[in-house]
Amino acid sequence: MPQPFFQFKQFTVWHDKCAMKVGTDGVLLGAWAPVEAAKSILDIGTGTGLVAIMLAQRSKASIVALEIDPVAAEQAQENVNRSPWQKRIEVINKDFKQFVPGSKFDVIVSNPPYFVDSLNCPDKQRNSARHDSDLTYNELLKGVANILSSDGLFTMVIPTDVEKRVKETALAYAMYPVRQLYVVTKPGGLPKRTLISFSFHNKKCITEHLLTEIARHQYSEEYIRLTKEFYLKL
Repeated sequence: MPQPFFQFKQFTVWHDKCAMKVGTDGVLLGAWAPVEAAKSILDIGTGTGLVAIMLAQRSKASIVALEIDPVAAEQAQENVNRSPWQKRIEVINKDFKQFVPGSKFDVIVSNPPYFVDSLNCPDKQRNSARHDSDLTYNELLKGVANILSSDGLFTMVIPTDVEKRVKETALAYAMYPVRQLYVVTKPGGLPKRTLISFSFHNKKCITEHLLTEIARHQYSEEYIRLTKEFYLKL
């Protein structure tokens, strides 16, 4: 049986109740999203709570971890309660489309549903976690534009093949890409994931590339630098 938890240096994330387990996408988002100066952070679709907990480690911000699935939200709350930052993270079990915060956020992050055009799988919980049928990119970006502060940043991780579509949708809500990371999993490979930070300020986008592994189970130096404060064995 797969391990029901994933242990990091300063916290442990249990994921046996969640459709989507701890994975590289979430770790990259939690390690890369610009949050150092943030006072308030929203994590949309927190799942296990992984990204929210990572951002708590990297900042002094108050964090709202939003999750539509009640079972996942319960596990996220359990993970937060076991972490050193439970007083700064609030887990809310709510649909983002019905979420009305009392104030705007400095930073918003999301590892949103993907496999946009693929067939739905029979497991309803996993299907909700992996597809954009419940929350489309348009709904996500429109909602973010309404609750992001004027100088705030929204960072998301997406499949590279929907990059153009996501950027065009963001532009419709006056959000511009200002920082982007293309993720390559093996030498010579094409990027299958990209992380993008959007801002209301239209300025030159800083583009970077990250190779995660130089060989099977052998992490690259740049990936180690990015994640060494989290992974137990780095």
